[in-house]
Amino acid sequence: MLAYHIMKPIVQASLRVFFRRAEVRHPKRLALPGPLLLAVNHPNTLMDPLLVAAHMPRPAAFLAKSTFFKNPVLRAIFESVNCLPIYRRQDAEAAATASGRALNAAELHAQNEAAFGKCYDYLEQGRAIMIFPEGVSLNERKLRPLKTGAARIALGAEARHNFQLGVHVLPVGINYFDPTRFRSDVLLNVAPPIRVADYAAAYAADPDAAADALTAAIRQALERRLVISRDAASDALGHQIERTFGDHLNPDDDPDTLYDNFQLGRTLLQAVAYFEQHDPARLAAVRSQLADYLGALHRHGLDDAALDEQRRGRLAGLVNLALGLPVWLYGVLNNYLPYRLPAAVATRVTPAEPEFRAAVMMGVGLVVFPLFYGLQAAAVQHWLTHRWWLTALYVLSLPISGFYALGYGVELAARLRRLRALRLFRQAPAVGAGLLAQRAAIVAALEAARVRYLGASARPA
Repeated sequence: MLAYHIMKPIVQASLRVFFRRAEVRHPKRLALPGPLLLAVNHPNTLMDPLLVAAHMPRPAAFLAKSTFFKNPVLRAIFESVNCLPIYRRQDAEAAATASGRALNAAELHAQNEAAFGKCYDYLEQGRAIMIFPEGVSLNERKLRPLKTGAARIALGAEARHNFQLGVHVLPVGINYFDPTRFRSDVLLNVAPPIRVADYAAAYAADPDAAADALTAAIRQALERRLVISRDAASDALGHQIERTFGDHLNPDDDPDTLYDNFQLGRTLLQAVAYFEQHDPARLAAVRSQLADYLGALHRHGLDDAALDEQRRGRLAGLVNLALGLPVWLYGVLNNYLPYRLPAAVATRVTPAEPEFRAAVMMGVGLVVFPLFYGLQAAAVQHWLTHRWWLTALYVLSLPISGFYALGYGVELAARLRRLRALRLFRQAPAVGAGLLAQRAAIVAALEAARVRYLGASARPA
């Protein structure tokens, strides 16, 4: 428990750095007192429990697959931060195959019963446990079939106390807007708690049926709080429309919340599914128009925003960039290597497992940045300043200039695209007009599709 309390502020600070915005919808639900079982979707491996735990006011235990506990060092680390092993059948089958022996089902059952017993003890003490009922982590906007383990733990703990313990299941939907990218956004969408005592009669009649019913309720709550795609093609189209035309489709977007973006993404994928079934020709036409438009933008080194902004605030923006150039250079020179190394390492060690990339990137960054800053401070103290207070000021300037360089780099890239758009409209006005016409046609097509989809959704089934 001590290690948990020591690590939590470090993880919270790291998450604030890693994510541009991490927003919790209904945060008070995470502060629910009493025995609590959090059922969370699992798209981003170790990042998922860190995010939820960092936003909880009290400690939570984690159920993690038993393979993480085989290494003695990892086992000690996981146990020190409240992790409990869960023994999945697929892991036992893989181990049995590797060793050339038959799967010992009785041994697996006994191990899981012991793990469930620890969970019952935690809940009886009024504590919180986090579980990922999908049982697997894949970097996709999907909700895979839920295992019944979460429901069985909650019902089993209540059954021990004649359904007077007060256990609640709290479904939490994690929506990453770009899960493998540094400085992206994430929304934790917390559902209302499910009172397990409400399933007492169903459990008395048939424990297995009660577990299935509670699992179905958890799934329904998660589905309502996630952006869910049917397949990779639909997901790619939804992302393209959202990133390119989000401002056009959602003009009343509230900049103070990510929930509008969540709703837009969810509605887009629902609309794509609708048109796949009811008007595939219209959907194919939009795909083709969008592909042509994005291809044309790419050829000219532009994005959609540059077409609007190439006439806006050119002088003021250039003055700001000129004044900030020295700070940007200072930030880049002092932060380039520790900034690049985590991404390079994560990309190299997770080529086929992108769901591990963000966690590896953040973990490497936790080591690399303090190491580099310490080496830089020692070098400056030894060769330049010889005064601790000057060295301290230098160390303080490193993260500040690094963050400034990140923002400056984004603005610089956008400014260059706007300048390219300005040059295109001056040197080849017909090409610029053609791009605007392409965009207008797509926006009109999307608006017509939106009207039809909303009309169909409003009609009774």
